Order: sequence, then C-alpha cells, then structure tokens
Amino acid sequence: MRKRCTRPPNDRGFITVEYVLAVCISMVVLVLIANLIVFEYGHGVVRAAVDQGVREGSRTVTPVASCEVAAQQVVTDLLGGRSGSMGAGVAITCTQTGGRLDARATGRFKAWLKPVPDWSFTSTATAVVEPPP
Repeated sequence: MRKRCTRPPNDRGFITVEYVLAVCISMVVLVLIANLIVFEYGHGVVRAAVDQGVREGSRTVTPVASCEVAAQQVVTDLLGGRSGSMGAGVAITCTQTGGRLDARATGRFKAWLKPVPDWSFTSTATAVVEPPP
C-alpha cells in the first residue's frame, strides 16, 4: 500500500501572485526584445537610405539635391517619412567636397517603454561623383 502525500495545512497549490508577476516580467522582456528588433530595422533602413542617396547623387548633374531626394525617398517608403513615428526622427544631409559626395544621417528612435532610453545614431556614406557624359 502506498503512503499518501500530505500537504502542510497552509499549502493550497500554485501561488497566483507569483504567476502573475512571472507573466508580467515575461511580457516586459518580450516588448524590450521587439523594440530592439524595430530599432535595428530602422537603423538598417537609414543605412540603406544614405547608400542609395550617394549612389543616385553621384551619377547626376546635381549630386547634392539628387542625393537628398533619393535618401529621403527611401526613408519615406520604409519608415513613413517625416509623418511616420520612426521617420520623423531621421535627418539626412548631403554635401559635395571636390569629387566626393558624402551623405550623413542622424536619427533618434523613441523607446516603447519609459525606463528604456531612446536610441540615437549616425550613419554615413561616401561616393565618388562621376563626371557627366
């Protein structure tokens, strides 16, 4: 005959407060991971935008204007432009020094949770300006 397991008189099973706390912490960690993924996506878009800007600008007669328009178009398409929640924090400038075209983007993405700091970054790209045919 097996011996029955007896519980202490105060033990009623799993404690609900611990369960709720564990679920809340899991959800916060999930949101933080998702926010990091979105930050990385936005940074990749801005890098692609400055690359596209200098590629486009280096082949035209007006390199600086073409660079800024092409880079801003990428940001508009993928981050919502100046009216989007992520695109509003991105500023792109292009400059030409001699035969070199430089694009510089500064960005700031707001975090989803208050205790997490916003993410600021800079991306640059350079291309040689091709002479017009």
